Amino acid sequence: MTAQIDVAQVRRHFAGHSDEYDLYAVVQKRVVTRLIEGLPMVFSAPVLDLGTGTGEVADHFLQIHPQSRVIVSDLAHDMTRAASSRIADCLAVDADAQSLPFKNASLGLILSASMYQWVGDLPAAFAECYRVLQPGGAFLFAMFGDGTLAELRNVFQDALTHCASQRVSHFQSFPEPGEVTAALSVSCFAQIDCRVEIEQEMHADFRQLLQGLKRIGAQNATRERPSGLFPRRVMMKMEELYSTRHQTAEGLKASYRVIYGMGIKPGATDATGCF
Repeated sequence: MTAQIDVAQVRRHFAGHSDEYDLYAVVQKRVVTRLIEGLPMVFSAPVLDLGTGTGEVADHFLQIHPQSRVIVSDLAHDMTRAASSRIADCLAVDADAQSLPFKNASLGLILSASMYQWVGDLPAAFAECYRVLQPGGAFLFAMFGDGTLAELRNVFQDALTHCASQRVSHFQSFPEPGEVTAALSVSCFAQIDCRVEIEQEMHADFRQLLQGLKRIGAQNATRERPSGLFPRRVMMKMEELYSTRHQTAEGLKASYRVIYGMGIKPGATDATGCF
């Protein structure tokens, strides 16, 4: 995927929500748990939590490996600072995933949860992970893929049609699993594994759903995103359609398609043809 992501916009979306992110990031916390379950048996230090947010991944990791050296890093300084306050004795650095501020072959393990959907050029970003990993180092990540929040996307499109609105989509497109696998492959990773799991979150009502997405910074960050709010008539129709189609006994359903990926940097003798 090479989308025209506005990096400054991504930073702004997340920078203002470090103090409330953990209150709303229900699915993201479940994703962290599943990611940590896939840790390799053997890895080297130091360990990088990339796109750390409030440090959830680092926290879970250190509960299992308390003696490890961990670096927490996020594009948004407020998030990096929140993670470093939470994780004792860690190193902290702001970083763009497409231009990592680390030396070649300096890290043993990279972990990342719910971040790479905000990166425009996955092959370039994955190549950076390959560059900074030691031979034999592992890269594990989870990201939201195509089909995430499909319920919301569909009712928005239908509401636009019903209201004869000329507004364009507010929704950012996320990659298919095949694109993610291809990005790992072109970046020269070996032992590549990608799988998809569906997560669902329940909300009391439609407005709570939208509020939760805003509170975790989950907003369109493409350069072509439309400006302004939804017209009121479109918003009311969206609420009506969503409540009609996706109400369950537990609340309004929102689905997330989570892509879990892994790649290993080959040993020095196996890396022929890569960089």
